Amino acid sequence: MGSHRVMRQDDNGNRFLVAEGLERAEAERLAAEFEARGHKQLYWVEADAEGADS
Repeated sequence: MGSHRVMRQDDNGNRFLVAEGLERAEAERLAAEFEARGHKQLYWVEADAEGADS
């Protein structure tokens, strides 16, 4: 079971959940894939709330 999520911030500073429940490596891969598309949005990986202490 995964414990990380991918988040996105748009040009206006709004933040959105992109995906959750991922293993860290998969979350990092997904964030990198979105960033490689060249949009002016920021993507990052963070621990899911329920997975933060694992």
